[in-house]
Amino acid sequence: MDLKKLAAALIPDTGLLPPEEYEKIYPERDRAPKAEVTRLAPSPTGFIHLGNLYSALADERSAHTTGGIFYLRIEDTDEKRRVDGAVESVIRSLNYFGINFDEGAELNSPLNKYGPYYQRRRAEIYRSFVKRLLEQGLAYPCFCTEDELNAVRENQTAEKKTTGYYGEYAKCRNLSEEQIYENLRAGKPFVIRLKSQGSIENKMTFRDAIKGDITVTENDQDVVILKSDGIPTYHFAHAIDDHFMRTTLVIRGEEWLSSLPVHIELHKVLGFKPPRYAHTCSLMKMDGGTKRKLSKRKDPELSLDFYRKAGYYPVAVVKYLMTILNSDFEEWSLKNPDADYRDFKFRIEKMSRSGALFDLDKLNDISKNEISRLSAKQCFDFLKSWAEEFGTDKDKAHFADEEYIIKVLELVMGVGGKKRRKDIERAEQGVRLIDYFFDDAFAPEYNYRFDKATVNTVLEEFAKTYDPADDNSVWFNKVKAIAPKVGFASEMSEYKANPEAYKGNVSDIAEILRIAVTGMPNSPDLCTIMRILGKERALKRLKDGEIK
Repeated sequence: MDLKKLAAALIPDTGLLPPEEYEKIYPERDRAPKAEVTRLAPSPTGFIHLGNLYSALADERSAHTTGGIFYLRIEDTDEKRRVDGAVESVIRSLNYFGINFDEGAELNSPLNKYGPYYQRRRAEIYRSFVKRLLEQGLAYPCFCTEDELNAVRENQTAEKKTTGYYGEYAKCRNLSEEQIYENLRAGKPFVIRLKSQGSIENKMTFRDAIKGDITVTENDQDVVILKSDGIPTYHFAHAIDDHFMRTTLVIRGEEWLSSLPVHIELHKVLGFKPPRYAHTCSLMKMDGGTKRKLSKRKDPELSLDFYRKAGYYPVAVVKYLMTILNSDFEEWSLKNPDADYRDFKFRIEKMSRSGALFDLDKLNDISKNEISRLSAKQCFDFLKSWAEEFGTDKDKAHFADEEYIIKVLELVMGVGGKKRRKDIERAEQGVRLIDYFFDDAFAPEYNYRFDKATVNTVLEEFAKTYDPADDNSVWFNKVKAIAPKVGFASEMSEYKANPEAYKGNVSDIAEILRIAVTGMPNSPDLCTIMRILGKERALKRLKDGEIK
């Protein structure tokens, strides 16, 4: 059989460059010996989840810890699943969590010398190599219909044999030259398959960067490498792209371990040195006492939108994932509380070989700690950003006055002070926490513990003497002065010595004032709250708080 003639008939493009030319177009990168080149290669399906962030973080850290390159490649060989705006969504979502690419799709980077970074735009490269494999007798056309393939699969299943296109089941593997050309003249659609050289009788040992030595059987499947529309399959495209984008380390989920023999063989027949592979464990969660994989259907926390909408501090999510990625990160972080997580020497070899357990409670604790460490400006920007994207129109309007909000945050959350509030784990909680500083969000229930006459007297009497210029000492003395007028003890010592003699004590008076001004029996320093609100608003709240 004239293989070159056949290759030209199947891949008639006369303008294709020979495979060797692509080695010149995409030369080896100028990098240090240990600098890793990693990639994130999602399909543009519109859904990016926690597992993607987990993998992307491992990719980004592996590259940047070693002084290497992290790039974005879009594997869009399946046009039917493409979603408009998906690529931009991937970039935006990862940027939110501080994961930035050095080069790749939709990025205006001076390093963009290894593109195009969309697989459908690299068709000529794939076709050139398919043509070469045809010329070498390492690939062949397959004219089997979907019905014929289904029939083979059903027969294999009935006979309890491995399903697939191999050996005696590879009907088109040994078609004669005449049969091939007859099918072509008849206009039968075809795919191009790899003519596998492997055997399941043979074992090979592969070094995984995470799991260590793995023994697998050789591939004997004649997998499709070029679909009938001229677009390559993922298996074929990724081998070529990883080679010519000069990828050194591929980090991917352990579900791809079953494809490893195919990928090893493809690199071999193409004459490429394969990159190092690192297969990560699935993210797990406890469910009723048992471990299971996080599920798109069952677990809202798998979606990255979950963390954005709830308002988790992005660095907190990343730091939590770092504790899963490298077990010694947590200890390092405790010893270096002020250090950037990027200062940690991440190592792919330290990743877990078994299922990583996702713990939302632990994430909450880390997020609380991170939010408590924010400066006034950082806290303001964080809450404002969440309000603008996910808050109500009222929430957005509240953040128009930065000076006012920062005063509120300094008081309510202890921002900038020694006593920082450490129970706020999400932006949504922070925004709700300051609602009572805005009249349009202030909705008190006025749950007083005392009768109408007592409450109203306290509010009326304090309103008569209130002056926002008072310091805390003067302010509190005015509170104490009200006590005898309502039968309360002005000194706590008096009340403790003879509680039956009084209706309450000075702290109870403060509580009445606090409920009127904030709607809550407990709050930060009330004197400061009233000062922030301003005299007019503070007095109005005292008046509105009276029992009608």
